[in-house]
Amino acid sequence: MFPGRFHGAFPLVPGSLKVGQTGWAGMEVTEASVLLLPFAASSVGVARRRLVSDLIAAKVYDSAVCDVALVISELLSNALRHAAPLPGSKIRVAWRIDADSVQVSVRDGGGPTVPELGEPTQAATGGRGLRIVQKLSRSWGTTTGEEGTTVWAEVPVRPVPTEMTTVGGGGHRVGPGSGRLCRKL
Repeated sequence: MFPGRFHGAFPLVPGSLKVGQTGWAGMEVTEASVLLLPFAASSVGVARRRLVSDLIAAKVYDSAVCDVALVISELLSNALRHAAPLPGSKIRVAWRIDADSVQVSVRDGGGPTVPELGEPTQAATGGRGLRIVQKLSRSWGTTTGEEGTTVWAEVPVRPVPTEMTTVGGGGHRVGPGSGRLCRKL
């Protein structure tokens, strides 16, 4: 047996908090998670795997899992590239799973610029992250305060009542015990 507490297939990250909350317009929230992770590239994979585990546990499958995983990866990667860490060299990642959406957010220590949609050239190797977030989300935005900068997005999802479904044309099976989700997470 592995040491520590577990949720889904992944151990709870030290400093994480799992809470039940009331969502927007009084809707009951399936679950919410808050992770306080090291301000390091390895935290992107940790947060993404934990989020995917929570989504599957909440019976959210289909391409929505891939969309939410991509959005959280983009938000974290942007924060690591363009901002300073929170005190203690940390970054805060949170998500809330509601009946028809997942709200994700990343808080960092702020930076010299405000997150905005870029206008990359065809030859540019970067600058498309927030455009991807915009395309996959119902809405997204930023808030800046004394605690740093938070970038958030609301990604639509729909629970799938069946045990298994297929994502994309490649026949990737998504669901309990499927062993494969989207591309390598």
